[in-house]
Amino acid sequence: MAMDVQNAIERLHFLIHTIPALAQQINENEFSFKPQPNKWSKKEILGHLIDSAANNHQRFIRIQHENEPRFFYEQDQWNKSSYYNEMRTEHIIQFWRLYNLHLIEIIRQIPEESLAKNGSGRDGEKHTLKWYIDDYVDHMEHHLRQIVPY
Repeated sequence: MAMDVQNAIERLHFLIHTIPALAQQINENEFSFKPQPNKWSKKEILGHLIDSAANNHQRFIRIQHENEPRFFYEQDQWNKSSYYNEMRTEHIIQFWRLYNLHLIEIIRQIPEESLAKNGSGRDGEKHTLKWYIDDYVDHMEHHLRQIVPY
């Protein structure tokens, strides 16, 4: 396995083992508070990371066997239609954790030659599967810092 993918796995492991305990210390009012009607609460930010996991799950699989698949989703609509702010905090935290454990298992199994295969986003710009894996973890770290300092 490429060392840089191993690094992404190690970063994900760190987050999975660090964030749930920190998030559970946030009281419900703070976790559900929306700073503005069009801004996400901390709970919705974590929900966004679940949506990101779902969309990246598809990327990690499809790039391996399709010819340069194209991906995009309407993140605000996904978040709104998922009703994260109305869900139990514990459910969201545990689902985020379990989904990412599952993604780690998928990433571990990806053949090295598949890491160089391409997919693209809404803009049509091509990126390798390895890039999508790294970007997924970078994106997650960015948003998790909006929820808890770690």
